[in-house]
Amino acid sequence: MRELTPLCWQLLLLSTLVYCSLGQGGASLSVSPDRSQFFELESVSLSCEVQGNSAGWRLKRSTVSGERSDCGRKWGKTEGSSCIVTLILADSGVYWCESGSGAHSNAVNITVHAVAVILESPALPVTEGDSVTLRCRYQGTPSDLTAVFYKDGSLIRAETTGEMTIPAVSKSDEGLYKCNNSEGESPESWMTVTGPTPIPPPAVPVLSMSLPRLLCSLLVGSPYLLVTIILLVKGCRSRTQGDRVEEE
Repeated sequence: MRELTPLCWQLLLLSTLVYCSLGQGGASLSVSPDRSQFFELESVSLSCEVQGNSAGWRLKRSTVSGERSDCGRKWGKTEGSSCIVTLILADSGVYWCESGSGAHSNAVNITVHAVAVILESPALPVTEGDSVTLRCRYQGTPSDLTAVFYKDGSLIRAETTGEMTIPAVSKSDEGLYKCNNSEGESPESWMTVTGPTPIPPPAVPVLSMSLPRLLCSLLVGSPYLLVTIILLVKGCRSRTQGDRVEEE
């Protein structure tokens, strides 16, 4: 195995530090409650779930008026890792997480309506095989009136409970949904259906890890151990060079 020069060690350590600082994955935006339509003055909690280092990730939005800004500036209140928004009509727009390097999470559409009826459908994509419930919600009382549901403009069915459950969604269920009841009709919302989550591969043995990933683990878990190893390697190189000089 070719011996690493001091410059190689420095570059390797620098690349490891950069690797660790950027994290080892992306981010996803979570929404609670998970729906895309809201009445005015309802609250929604938005969070950036980051794999690896979460520093530098911000929650951003672009509204229908063209405004683009971060949570906590002109809208929303930061609470821990979440952004809480008490919604008004001007809050309708696209929301996402963004890192300082420009990486993006998934984007979510949030719409706020001054109407009597909304459709509660998932804002986040749903996975094939999952059970999904759509609710036709009236702002007044009672909120669960008999409702009729539509997909892509075609009648699906009526439900006396005001909600419709799809026991196991498939890709064919993806589309534009709306509902109506005796108090009015909801706006339309798009429901996205994705394939099943792939089974992750078996855990990779430590010995087969890439060198930057291994050094990153060492640096985070035991920086003193990593420094000791480096000093020992350099010491061995110096001793080898000294022995060669004495032999000459």
